Amino acid sequence: WLDSPVVADVLPKSNFAEALRYIRNHWSALNAYVEDGRIPIDNNLVEQLMKQVALGRKAWLFVSNVPAGERSAKMMTLVSSAKRHDLDVRVYLEDVLTQLLAGCTDYHKLLPDIWKQSHPTAVRNYRQEERRDKADRKQLAAARRRLFKASFAN
Repeated sequence: WLDSPVVADVLPKSNFAEALRYIRNHWSALNAYVEDGRIPIDNNLVEQLMKQVALGRKAWLFVSNVPAGERSAKMMTLVSSAKRHDLDVRVYLEDVLTQLLAGCTDYHKLLPDIWKQSHPTAVRNYRQEERRDKADRKQLAAARRRLFKASFAN
């Protein structure tokens, strides 16, 4: 159908022509999606990560001056590091900021990976399980893609 004379008469700059080009360019991926219902049709995981950047951009717009922006960036770094290490962010920040205000200069022990070892109750285990599940799904998807490519290579 994509190569029929009717499609050839579509105006090249129309929305329909753009949709047809998309279908032609992504034909094998679209077929893979149709053949295996476990393949997601969207990229919500990537979009959720990009949403954090977009929200931050709006917040950074209203930082009053350069030193305030630097403090804000440092705080965001602490928060994202705590998230990356599966920590309860509130508990981590409360403890780290309390220690810093009390005059602690051993910054190494305040790093999330070191702090995590001495505060095991602040680790969010469900995040680790989610990460393992995500890695398993990613590995399975890669295996499927390799299998899919191998089936068409023959």
